[in-house]
Amino acid sequence: MTPVRHPDAPAPGELLGAHYEQCFGCGGGQPHGLHLEARAGEGVSLTAEFTVQPAHQGAPGLAHGGVLATALDETLGSLNWLLRTIAVTGRLETDFVRPVPVGTTLHLQAEVTAVAGRKIYCTATGRIGGPDGPVAVRADALFVEVKVDHFIDHGRPEEIQAAMEDPDQVRRARAFEVNP
Repeated sequence: MTPVRHPDAPAPGELLGAHYEQCFGCGGGQPHGLHLEARAGEGVSLTAEFTVQPAHQGAPGLAHGGVLATALDETLGSLNWLLRTIAVTGRLETDFVRPVPVGTTLHLQAEVTAVAGRKIYCTATGRIGGPDGPVAVRADALFVEVKVDHFIDHGRPEEIQAAMEDPDQVRRARAFEVNP
């Protein structure tokens, strides 16, 4: 089925913000996190950026492949804001095309390609040197829609409680209440 942007999704160009303050990918509360910033695009697409820091390196002076995969996963997962769906990564297939040096800003583009029941298929690329630069990494992913109980049932109680007390997190959770 062709993906359809939810009518209440953030407008094109709008910064999506962190889905959780302690998220390694997008949260501001992680000192060595990616601090990835995503913006809504047209249709069911978005763009995102993060700058590779010294704490993100694997080989000397180069981004760790796992960090790059995390950036792709975070970017792809952010697409769910445009569908107004709660979903988790079911599969992430990553291709590492070229090295990404420390200090480089990775420009990511992602889009949902199809939706079938609870399954959400999407793709992303990460480029260096700008949004039109050479591809450094790319990924295809499958996300699976879940209910919020998934996180309550499997998360640590202290983090669940902290998230429930965070006014920004409560506001974001309420945004999904309109989605049956």
